[in-house]
Amino acid sequence: MIGASREALAAARENLESLTDSTSVDVVRLGEELSAVTTLLDREVSLRRVLTDPARSGQDKAQLVGSLLTGQVSGETVDLVSGLVRSRWSSPRDLVDATEQLSAYAEVIAADRAGALDDVEDELFRFGRVVAGSPELRAALSEPKAGPAAKADLVRSLLGGRANPATVRLVVSLVSHPRGRSLEQGLESYSKLAASRRGRVVALVTTAVPMSDGQRERLAGALGRIYGRQVHLNIDIDPEVLGGVKVQIGDEIIDGTVASRLEGARQGLEG
Repeated sequence: MIGASREALAAARENLESLTDSTSVDVVRLGEELSAVTTLLDREVSLRRVLTDPARSGQDKAQLVGSLLTGQVSGETVDLVSGLVRSRWSSPRDLVDATEQLSAYAEVIAADRAGALDDVEDELFRFGRVVAGSPELRAALSEPKAGPAAKADLVRSLLGGRANPATVRLVVSLVSHPRGRSLEQGLESYSKLAASRRGRVVALVTTAVPMSDGQRERLAGALGRIYGRQVHLNIDIDPEVLGGVKVQIGDEIIDGTVASRLEGARQGLEG
């Protein structure tokens, strides 16, 4: 998102965090209702255009939201969506993206409340690795001809009872309504949301063999000093790197693997 949409989303996230500071709010229900609103806005093109029309007043758009949603969802969800439509958006699609992101962030907050956010981060990453290593599974979860219900049932059969309920709900939402994203993109976006809840960044670390707890702590500490923030490590084991460590944070890559050094030497010889 850019410009007005980015500012609107930041304000909406602050509203969500403020709202969920109250322990009386059912955050899981809030996330599910925001997901339903996302589906509605994604389907109804004319509605999202009306709700982002700069020629209409924010109050007028909020009243429309109230007339549509009151009695269908909780008052908290009505308030959040009303706040969204009072803001200015760079494009109607940005409103849908923001609503979806708030839904996922509500799940992240629920997991954090339950002390399970680290588990959810790790489970999302591991599920992504499983999907990447199984073309058949990836096809089953991405095939447009397969109905959302069938894909959701497949996810529940794979993760139900083995992963945190928040993880299951997030993945079910992603495969049911990908909205043009790949599985990898969706899972990565969820991981970033979880990291942002803690004010930290995510590092993808590739090694030939598993790292010990001490090695993980030292690497996380060193990266934290470099980036000035807490760093969460996602560890990927790849025997082809031979030795050493490759670290990717966003678009930045620190490659200290043996395979990389050998490739550099080979290119030097050929040059």
